[in-house]
Amino acid sequence: MGRALAAAALAADHPTVVWNRTPGKADTLVAEGAVLAPTAADAVRRARTTIACMIDYDAVRANVADLAFPRGSTFVNLSSGHSGEARAMADWAARRGVDYLDGAILTPAPTIGTPAATILYSGRHPLYQRNLVLLDAFGGTGIHLGDDIGVAAAYEMALLDLFAMSVGGLAHAFALATAEGIEPAAFARFAKGIGGLLPGLADRFAEQLAAGRFPADVSSVASAASALSHVGAAAAAHGIDTTPLEAVRRIVGRAVAAGHGGDSYARLARFLTEADDAATPAG
Repeated sequence: MGRALAAAALAADHPTVVWNRTPGKADTLVAEGAVLAPTAADAVRRARTTIACMIDYDAVRANVADLAFPRGSTFVNLSSGHSGEARAMADWAARRGVDYLDGAILTPAPTIGTPAATILYSGRHPLYQRNLVLLDAFGGTGIHLGDDIGVAAAYEMALLDLFAMSVGGLAHAFALATAEGIEPAAFARFAKGIGGLLPGLADRFAEQLAAGRFPADVSSVASAASALSHVGAAAAAHGIDTTPLEAVRRIVGRAVAAGHGGDSYARLARFLTEADDAATPAG
């Protein structure tokens, strides 16, 4: 992803200095016109805007903690992590007089520099505007979500939650279908139809959560409990790990026991936060 960001900056004619923890990874970029810095400190010293894209915030801190950023420069962190980490990084930057933007890349590396890219940003809006010419080079849709430095990371974690759970469910479904003798291509035809239900569900979840009312116009929590029971039995019969299903069954079972069986699926989202609040001692 870091190479993709640097390549997009070069393609937009921005003078670009690059540094990577692994020697040789920047060779292609240097051939395209980038300047290779021997150290991270040298890269930061030469830049008006420093872009970091590493595996996590710990990696970022390990590599920039002791660096001296030039006065008036901007540090944009596009690494993955949760909102608390983003706020901690912003505090670190503020103590050193560094202007800081946090961001979350929502699309794969090949989309960077193309109309398909989507990147979320959070932090002071004037700072975002000041760096917009460079950020626009990364392509697609760049969205400033507000001054709250943690909001981009918050969106990213919630969306990664959706993606990870969806991919896990897809893998489990293909395993069950294969165990039942269904050809993968044949199953994919109908699996895509199930995936097509998610946009409508997302809208209904949003509407009902905002209203605080959860009418089961289509399906109920109790029907989900029944469906999960059937699927769990089918998977167990083939020796397929049912751990993911059992985790969801426990959540649904608790919601039913709490009297929400007649509510819609969206009630589960509210129930999870209520259960979390109930488990947290008052301060």
